[in-house]
Amino acid sequence: MLYLVGLGLADETDITVKGLEVVKTADRVYLEAYTSILLVDKERLEAYYGRSVILADREMVESSSDEILSSADKCNVAFLVVGDTYGATTHTDLILRARELGIPTKTIFNASIMNSIGATGLQLYNFGQTVSMVFFTDTWKPSSFYDRIKENRQIGLHTLVLLDIKVKEQSLENLTRGRKIFEPPRFMTVAQCAEQMLGTEQERGERVYGPDSLAVGVARIGAANQKFVAGTLMQLSQADLGKPLHSLVLLGRRAHELERDFIREFAVDTASFDTIWKRDYEGKQ
Repeated sequence: MLYLVGLGLADETDITVKGLEVVKTADRVYLEAYTSILLVDKERLEAYYGRSVILADREMVESSSDEILSSADKCNVAFLVVGDTYGATTHTDLILRARELGIPTKTIFNASIMNSIGATGLQLYNFGQTVSMVFFTDTWKPSSFYDRIKENRQIGLHTLVLLDIKVKEQSLENLTRGRKIFEPPRFMTVAQCAEQMLGTEQERGERVYGPDSLAVGVARIGAANQKFVAGTLMQLSQADLGKPLHSLVLLGRRAHELERDFIREFAVDTASFDTIWKRDYEGKQ
């Protein structure tokens, strides 16, 4: 049996009782370690689980999945996923590969950013399409996220922006030369995301959003030191929310007054927040 086990968002204690039972009894346990990360290291997990855990990086999951699935038709293999189990197409692909090999599968769900973002006070049914923001380079600044945000904004819905992480990544030079040298981990911040969004708006010029558009920055959601900051994109481009992981929500114009009351507590500056809310959001439901 192949078990996909969601780990939740923050630390080793976020695993469900059902998930922990699977981990303790599985013959092999893998931790997917590149689409997201927990806020604690592998050693903390192993101490809590009482057993060893194998790190599964991008190369193993995408190119050597046979190693993960080996003998899973005869023994139990647990594949641990930060957040919920189906947060990335990689995990769906692993299930499809297992099916092709006749390996039974079972899923144990957990909290993810997709539902925990409700902790901001923004209602989940007011969200549109979720988008991802990657690290821009001098020669690569993809803007497909802008079109999805535009569609959400046209019907007044919020947009959850998931921020890029780089774990065990190779530089282009090392990749082309076949050198197994990896770059230090990088985690995009709310400030970097807001700055890139504003740069893209300036380039595209379709007025989908602007420096005064309200947004909520989120850091380490689910942890004891989680942090929320509400303000304009310009304000968030200068905000420091501390350690990763970060996310951002761009408000839609159908935002409800109850949502306003909730996020106002996180405002960088309540006076400017109130002014912009009244001008751009009040009565637009």
